[in-house]
Amino acid sequence: MKRTTQLIALLSLAGFAALSQAQTATPRVDQREANQQARIDQGVASGELTHKETRHLEKQQAKIHRAEVHAKADGYVSPAERARLAKMQNKASHSIEKAKTNDRTAG
Repeated sequence: MKRTTQLIALLSLAGFAALSQAQTATPRVDQREANQQARIDQGVASGELTHKETRHLEKQQAKIHRAEVHAKADGYVSPAERARLAKMQNKASHSIEKAKTNDRTAG
């Protein structure tokens, strides 16, 4: 009987740990960050982005990353925080597209 109680307690702790991890996991945010960074890197390599544009886009990405870290700080990323991160990433995506397709090039 004591062994069964210990087993249940251990499984409960493992379940709470997994649930906690799931609430702070942000795989979509992480994947979009990686995709956007790749787009910036490609723009630099092709010359589509100027130094100033690149610096602006990198600062924008850093701001998103800081917001993500802040959202995770309390161990739970709320739906409102997720929505805020998505909105920031949407804005960054638009900025990347705009910077890559304007007439300015690195030279």
